Amino acid sequence: MTAQFGNWTSEIVAGHRCDLFEPDRPSEHGFTVLYLHGLQAGRLGYHEPIVEQFERHGLRVISPKAEHSWWADRICTRFDPDISAERYLLEHVLPFVESHWDCKPPQLALMGASMGGQGVLRLAYKHPNLFPVLAAIFPSIDFQIRIEEGDPVLSQMYRDAEDARQDTATLHIHPLNWPRHQWFCCDPVDYRWHNSADRLRMKLYSLGVPHECDLETSAGGHSWAYFGHMAEAAVGFVAERLEQERLRVV
Repeated sequence: MTAQFGNWTSEIVAGHRCDLFEPDRPSEHGFTVLYLHGLQAGRLGYHEPIVEQFERHGLRVISPKAEHSWWADRICTRFDPDISAERYLLEHVLPFVESHWDCKPPQLALMGASMGGQGVLRLAYKHPNLFPVLAAIFPSIDFQIRIEEGDPVLSQMYRDAEDARQDTATLHIHPLNWPRHQWFCCDPVDYRWHNSADRLRMKLYSLGVPHECDLETSAGGHSWAYFGHMAEAAVGFVAERLEQERLRVV
């Protein structure tokens, strides 16, 4: 991929790069997506199918760069020696979005893929009132398996695989307080991560937590092809549910 699509710029926020997308016709309600990247932290603007959807729905996007932090509330020295990725989002990125675009929750939705997909799930489960809308594409939920395989970064962040498992998104679901709009997907041939997505689906169902998921569509496994194939559904869900939140009577 050599071309970037759409109107992208970069800003340094508290010492770390964030990529920003401005559609030609932004939503009149200021709807914005906070996108969390996967282990391959390339520029989101290189992926035309999803940029087309952001443009179509008038969604601004901010995509912070956080290395292999897994977006956890643990120090990842490869990202920052003093602040966790989760605290960075809450303490620096959200205030930046508010000052830069006059946008704050619930105008803001979470979206991510792979490492970022599990990141948005966990973040929304921990802070459902801040993040009532989320979409996760092939989320790497049971990331503790990477510690068992010898992942050096995660092995510095967690004592062992069980310590990491206790911090997975599935174990952060509160039975009485959850994000009102959640959608996730995973290709059934994505053997590494499909099982944990299915376990999440079953837990949400057993708790009676409203959610939508697609664990049946197959379009290339854990790949950019699948990411592009699911872009319309993911971004469409986010845009629709941001509007529902805007109209919600509280």
